[in-house]
Amino acid sequence: MQTLIQATRSALFYILFIGQTVLLALVIGTIGLIYRRRTPVGWALARYWCRSNSWLMHAIAGVGTNVSGMENIPEGGCIIAAKHQSDWDVFAIFPHTGRPAYVAKKELMRIPFFGWAAKSLDCIEVDRKKGAEAIPLMMLQAKGAIERGCKIVIFPEGTRKAPLAPPDYRFGVARMYAELGVPVVPVALNSGLFWGRNSLILWPGTAQARFLEPIAPGLPPKEMLERLKKAIETESNRLIAEADAAGLKRPLSPDLRERLDRLKDQDTIY
Repeated sequence: MQTLIQATRSALFYILFIGQTVLLALVIGTIGLIYRRRTPVGWALARYWCRSNSWLMHAIAGVGTNVSGMENIPEGGCIIAAKHQSDWDVFAIFPHTGRPAYVAKKELMRIPFFGWAAKSLDCIEVDRKKGAEAIPLMMLQAKGAIERGCKIVIFPEGTRKAPLAPPDYRFGVARMYAELGVPVVPVALNSGLFWGRNSLILWPGTAQARFLEPIAPGLPPKEMLERLKKAIETESNRLIAEADAAGLKRPLSPDLRERLDRLKDQDTIY
């Protein structure tokens, strides 16, 4: 019965979430197509989309939002490198990042209206099918974004990962760090416990994201990547362990239950 109730609540959330996303993409995309730049109206609507999604998740599906550590975001240009477990990550982080420039895959940027909206909001396009060949173009866009006063938001694993899954950090964020010469702010989170990448059901609880102490520019790229990975994974595991200790209101797969049990016996599974 609990699963049926939560599935119904999740379905209602999806109807409203997708509905308003399509509507706002039409409006912001049209504005972006006309002006081909960031506008106050487009920006205000984007912030509304983020905050209203968080409100809908809480009001309908029982998933709260807690974002902390914003004092760790430096003034000026920087890279914000976040764990990625859920679509929640995109709109929960957005309002706290000044003027964000998200790194997004090419396929999303080619969707009519949605892609136009994304471009008008400083998004940086990356063609993952080209592998290393995509890096120079991404870097060119990233440098332009920093010059416009943006903070670049990137998910360094490139895709959503299940909670406590083995980390798989790509080297692109390290190359960006080296070429741009700006700090990197790690972001840990536990959102996958409540809105999983392969689950249509949202489970009650409080999804958390935490901005961590920035990594200063000037380190060798490989060393920076190791520091980034350790910071994100250690704190993400801590947030997951805290949520588990508080009591998760969702069924757990045997694999996840085993990982959670192992997490209790050590400081980190990274």
